[in-house]
Amino acid sequence: MSEIPGPVSAALFERREKAVPRAVFNTAPIFVADGEGASVTDVDGNEFIDLAGGLGVLNVGRGNQRVTQAVMDQAQRFIHECFHVSMYEGYVELAERLNELTPGDHDKKTMLANSGAEAVENAVKISRYATERPAVVGFSNGFSGRTLLGMTLTAKEMPYRHGFGPFAPEVYRAPFAYCYRCPLDLEHTTCGLACADYTADMIDSQIGASEVACMLVEPVQGEGGFVVAPDDYLPALKSICEERDILYIDDEVQSGMGRTGTLFAIEQYGVVPDLVTTAKSLGAGLPISGVTGNADVMDAPHVGGLGGTYGGNPVACAAAIAVLDELTETDLLQRAKSQGRVIRERLDPLAGSLGIVGEVRGLGPMVAVELVMDKKTKEPAKLATGAILERCHERGVLILKAGTYDNVVRLLAPLVISEDDLHKGLDVLVEALEWADRGLSD
Repeated sequence: MSEIPGPVSAALFERREKAVPRAVFNTAPIFVADGEGASVTDVDGNEFIDLAGGLGVLNVGRGNQRVTQAVMDQAQRFIHECFHVSMYEGYVELAERLNELTPGDHDKKTMLANSGAEAVENAVKISRYATERPAVVGFSNGFSGRTLLGMTLTAKEMPYRHGFGPFAPEVYRAPFAYCYRCPLDLEHTTCGLACADYTADMIDSQIGASEVACMLVEPVQGEGGFVVAPDDYLPALKSICEERDILYIDDEVQSGMGRTGTLFAIEQYGVVPDLVTTAKSLGAGLPISGVTGNADVMDAPHVGGLGGTYGGNPVACAAAIAVLDELTETDLLQRAKSQGRVIRERLDPLAGSLGIVGEVRGLGPMVAVELVMDKKTKEPAKLATGAILERCHERGVLILKAGTYDNVVRLLAPLVISEDDLHKGLDVLVEALEWADRGLSD
């Protein structure tokens, strides 16, 4: 590999600096020329193993043949019509597929939008309309996007909320079961799910159950650091909702589309949500998202109350249908489970052998490493995280960070990655972690 960034990327970065605002962040200092599956080639000819997946978007890989063909076929017919002006079958077919595949055998309906943030916004709008209640309950370490309501629900101040207030009203935040950093200083299995009890009490005593429209829950918190809900936690939250006629929104924007080894992460908890939000890997790189839910709830808003110019664009719908075909008709979900086992076999031992590794956690191949300065105090190792990412990039591996404290390295490799490339990528990550554990020396 040449120096990262190479000369062509460096020249393009100078142009980027003059043309694009600094607030539009970049993780890897490269410009991509080509990519296939789980590999990327930059404009300088450097090849990278992809453990980032376009920020969780490329579960079925770059250049997936089925997706590419579907996109080409649709683009040759028509690229855009706007479903609100003149309808097309792709929107209906994708809605039918999501109605069929999301958890539960009840009658469902689906509306389509463009992004995860839009899906969340619409799920809340629908919930408020259907229940005639204003309040929304989110969670610590949660992330819901960069729109006004999305930022309000998002728990991380910097960089997502800082300087962008005031925020939307009637949004409340409960403590998520982040067992490594228990907000109540307890230990799971002996805590009696005190955080769920806290949430119930917060709803009853501080907000008023009759005021709460919905609860928005990520089964695995994405930007929050891949915080995995304990087995008994989501069923407890669902019970809290059912007892108070509160709608349970399952946010599968990052954890869905096979990312955890099942089509939806919540399948592994036995919970049937009232509404499900999908995005990211649903479109394999094209912007599309969905809100799928109980038919009566989805039908509550008045005609014209939901929609958008580009929501459910026909080309994006074609891509999403192909993605669902790929996930349901091939062995990708089994490959995802295998990928998860390989990752854990390589990374789990580091929690015992490296002082900087506080915890390795995840669900299926949605795995992260939380970095700490001290295992007892759990002080976040923020600076080390950035240095580890830079070292991985210099050695040909694309990887991301996450976490409320910016101290989590997360893996979002395309599910199509070969075992050989996965091991090579993990070799680089492990070496970088060992290097950081030595104090970023040599």
